[in-house]
Amino acid sequence: MRRRPTPDAVAVEALALLADAQATLGTAESLTGGRLAAAVTSVPGASAHFLGGFVTYATGLKESLLGVPHALVETYGVVSAECAGAMATGCRSATGASYALSTTGVAGPDRQEGKPVGTVFVGIAGPDGVTTLTMELVGDRHQVQERACREALSALCGILRREQPPLG
Repeated sequence: MRRRPTPDAVAVEALALLADAQATLGTAESLTGGRLAAAVTSVPGASAHFLGGFVTYATGLKESLLGVPHALVETYGVVSAECAGAMATGCRSATGASYALSTTGVAGPDRQEGKPVGTVFVGIAGPDGVTTLTMELVGDRHQVQERACREALSALCGILRREQPPLG
């Protein structure tokens, strides 16, 4: 059985790609509770490209710190692609980072906003706009959080690879 890379291993690649692009990163987390920023900052030299992040577990903090519109929360909820996109956009604005990653969803043990455990949304805001991902992850709370971090960083790597100019 092939082992999946840890979030920290994917963070090494993300930071290398950020360095190649001369870009910076910020994070806005809910369901991952700081694990995403911890994965990034576990890499030596991360401070050259990681500016900082927000852990906004409470809805009110998503609104007040990240500028997620209350009307968006009322319409779509905080467990939504729309909220993930708004969180990433707000983080990018607040930190001045080139890119911002956000995570929101349900790590468990109970459903939230009618959505089952393992429902995860990732937002990526960058110079070319906002991308959101929707995932249904299987596992316990820790596994859902770890995989959400790994998938968020992998998605960032994919965007950074596409935005690099071709060689030659």
